[in-house]
Order: sequence, then structure tokens, then C-alpha cells
Amino acid sequence: MAFLAIDIGNTRLKWSLFEAPRPAAPVLAHGVDFLDNIHKLADTAWSALPPPQGMLGCCVAAHPVRRSVEEQMEELWSVPAHWVVPSAAEAGLINGYDHPSRLGADRWVAMIGARHRMLSRGPARPMVVVMVGTAVTVEAVDQHGRFLGGLILPGHGIMLRALESGTAGLHVPTGEVREFPTNTSDALTSGGTYAIAGAIERMVQHLWRRCGAEPVCYMTGGAGWKMAPHIVMPFELVETLIFDGLLVIAQGRQAR
Repeated sequence: MAFLAIDIGNTRLKWSLFEAPRPAAPVLAHGVDFLDNIHKLADTAWSALPPPQGMLGCCVAAHPVRRSVEEQMEELWSVPAHWVVPSAAEAGLINGYDHPSRLGADRWVAMIGARHRMLSRGPARPMVVVMVGTAVTVEAVDQHGRFLGGLILPGHGIMLRALESGTAGLHVPTGEVREFPTNTSDALTSGGTYAIAGAIERMVQHLWRRCGAEPVCYMTGGAGWKMAPHIVMPFELVETLIFDGLLVIAQGRQAR
């Protein structure tokens, strides 16, 4: 039973066709496209795929983007499109957001994927889940699976563009991350990197104090590799965290 999982972010669409809707299922095909190109999927990347029997997606882009993906599916297959909407609880995770459905679907799915990954390896622990993309999110989940809350801050690109547009005469070339930057380019790149690292470290400290146990930390997102060398605490970089979560959710819904 081939299963299509789709992750639509702010700039790119990622998809994977799995052998079945279950965690760790073999990947039959996968791909990435910028949102400007998704109207071509039926004629390009998806044209030769075997028909999936099920689909589940995670979307944070505007409704027209999601609809465009659905139209591409309709051209090829009869499988209905299903999209994750965060709820009060699912797949062992309790949603502590003030308004659960207003939590970003990508944040919810990534936390579900991270918790399943942790429990497959050992006992439950508190965890911090970081996504580094156009925006950066830093989530705290206690050892009982309750999402306590999270941070949202600008990604590298947004930070640099904001400085460039709001500061007279400042242009943003690409710099290096330095402990003690001695030029404007390195100062900008280092400042953004350490701002993100500081938010992650602070959330780990908050959660450690709250739960009385050291959290496990997972990082994902298209720019996670940029941050990885600059995180001083133990963490695991997992590129597939959202797909992991989608598979966990799909399996649970099938079992109902």
C-alpha cells in the first residue's frame, strides 16, 4: 500500500512515497521542489510514480498553494488529500497550546515524529524540538508527552534582510561565524547564528528546571545543517522528522 507524505513549508515542498503508512517504512521515491514549480508535479516528478493508496500532508503555506498540490494529485490519482490539523491530542502527544488548532501543523507533526523516535530507543524523557528554516521554532515537551510551549524567531535570511532594510548603508554579504567577528559581514552572520543558538540553549535550561531531567534535543529543517556546528549541547540532527511524524499519525489513524 504505497503512501504519499507531503511537507509544504514557506519556500519548498518536500514529498516522499513510502511502501506503507508506518514508521520506518522503505522509501520508494522522494523529491523537493520550490513552491513556484509545484504546478508541474503531475507532468514531472510525480508522472511515473505508482499510484498511492493514501496521502497525508503537512502545510504551512497559503491555501492556494495547498490547492495547487491537490490539483496535481487529482490529475494523476483518485486518492483523496488529507492534511494534518493540530488537535488537543494525537499519537501520544498532548497539545498545551492556548488554541490547539492554531499551532503550526509542521511544529505539531515534528514533535510527534521526535517523540516516537525517542520512545523507540528508550524511556521517555523531556525533549526540545528545533526546526530551522525560513523561521525557527523551538518546542518544549515534557516526559509525559505534553507540549508545554515553544519559541518562534526569524531564520537567518529574515534576520539579515531586516537589518539590511532597516539600517542605512548596511548591505548584507555572506560572512562566517566567528567567536570574535572583526568585520561587518562576519558580525551579522555570527549574530544571527548565536541568537538562534541562544534561544535553543535557553529552552533546554527552562525545560531541565521544569522537569528535573536533562532533555533530549532534536533538530530538523532545511537550514539545520547550518546551525549544527554551533550548538554546544548534545543533539541529533534528523532531516526526516516531519515525515516520521506523518507516518506515525497515518498509522494511528488507520488503526482507529
